[in-house]
Amino acid sequence: MSVANEETVDVKARNKDLIKEVLAVYPEKTAKRRAKHLNVHEQGKSDCGVKSNIKSIPGVMTIRGCAYAGSKGVVWGPIKDMVHISHGPVGCGQYSWSSRRNYFIGVTGVDSFGTMQFTSDFQEKDIVFGGDKKLAKLMDEIQELFPLNKGITVQSECPIGLIGDDIEAVSKVKSKEYGGKTIVPVRCEGFRGVSQSLGHHIANDAVRDYIFDKTDPSKLAEFESTPYDVAIIGDYNIGGDAWASRILLEEMGLRVIAQWSGDGTLAELEATPKAKLNVLHCYRSMNYISRHMEEKFGIPWCEYNFFGPTKIVDSLRKIASYFDDKIKEGAERVIAKYQPLMDAVIAKYRPRLEGKKVMLYVGGLRPRHVIGAYEDLGMEVVGTGYEFAHNDDYQRTAQHYVKDGTLIYDDVNGYEFEKFVEKVQPDLVGSGIKEKYVFQKMGVPFRQMHSWDYSGPYHGYDGFAIFARDMDMAINAPVWKMAKAPWKTDAAATAVAAE
Repeated sequence: MSVANEETVDVKARNKDLIKEVLAVYPEKTAKRRAKHLNVHEQGKSDCGVKSNIKSIPGVMTIRGCAYAGSKGVVWGPIKDMVHISHGPVGCGQYSWSSRRNYFIGVTGVDSFGTMQFTSDFQEKDIVFGGDKKLAKLMDEIQELFPLNKGITVQSECPIGLIGDDIEAVSKVKSKEYGGKTIVPVRCEGFRGVSQSLGHHIANDAVRDYIFDKTDPSKLAEFESTPYDVAIIGDYNIGGDAWASRILLEEMGLRVIAQWSGDGTLAELEATPKAKLNVLHCYRSMNYISRHMEEKFGIPWCEYNFFGPTKIVDSLRKIASYFDDKIKEGAERVIAKYQPLMDAVIAKYRPRLEGKKVMLYVGGLRPRHVIGAYEDLGMEVVGTGYEFAHNDDYQRTAQHYVKDGTLIYDDVNGYEFEKFVEKVQPDLVGSGIKEKYVFQKMGVPFRQMHSWDYSGPYHGYDGFAIFARDMDMAINAPVWKMAKAPWKTDAAATAVAAE
């Protein structure tokens, strides 16, 4: 057996023992349930061997969000020229208000409303007597104060489903009253489903039912199609990601007619059925509407990954394969143009990051998509997991991204994640805001990988240069000489005692 194989066997054995150690603290029934969500990837397996999209265990703190978060915070919220009402108590809307850095171009309060918070502010009396009249009054106020909005969505919070408010009826009446304005009731009450993932699905279905099925054909009569029209699906423009992606698509000769939904508009949603190809970035949140458009409108779709030069090259060629030689030549021209930039970035940062180990725990597509970018810098992802993935996400992860022996964890809780980091001792953790300060206080370099830690973009060639800089800045910051991880401090103390 080679040294490399021996090391893989040792890592796999260590990780399996680590999972047993973590599970040992639970009651027997809980341990049995959590064991299904933790595993060590074995090369050749078609999936990661973990259960997913299952209700979290009560009493074990989960890092997941809810269906309302998936609809309002992810899919609908970034559509900039619509007003999105958080219908229910003020807390949900306040928590989701302008928190994901979905960049947009526009004037707030005039043609863009993404950084504004609209809520029906439910009180006890509204729970008792219902909130339909309050919702209707709120819509009237919105129309009076912000008459240039292109449409309204009603994002239901938990109480709406519990008390039975008829948001569909209110929306229908007000739509007619406002001359046929698009008003979309979204049944995304937080208690639905097991995580924010169902909220994505519900939001996709609302687009289908209230945008595609109700768009007046005359509105698109003057739309001039080209053979190279594409729509960016599932990119929320975190830190400008969609803009960085759009640059490459347009440079290769394509015309982007819609962005879903970062910096997107209602008109772009309505025009999407005119696209010749939907390019899908976040599979988990938008595969539903992509499949629907393929079935109803005959629009093919393909996934792409614009994290890191290796995956960018693969994705550009994949997208180009749906078009003629003009676009294929354009893709090669774009690749050649940016290769010197990528070579320079790698030459600068790879020597500083080579061999560094990373553990990830994020939502959407990031637990797999960013792996290639880390590998381009010579780094190794030794553990990864999703907050709200389904089985097909883990299949994609196993087949295309992770290596033999990688630690896999689904819906990991705070205790498990901290224990894994303590034992694996990575050089960097990439996760969310809830985990950031825990690990930094442990002396572990950290990057907030939900919204790029107030940096970005990370997509595209321009984004990779920023990604590399940020990872280097996180790992090699001088502060870590002053704040060491507990295991490094313990090791130093042991060595001194031995002397």
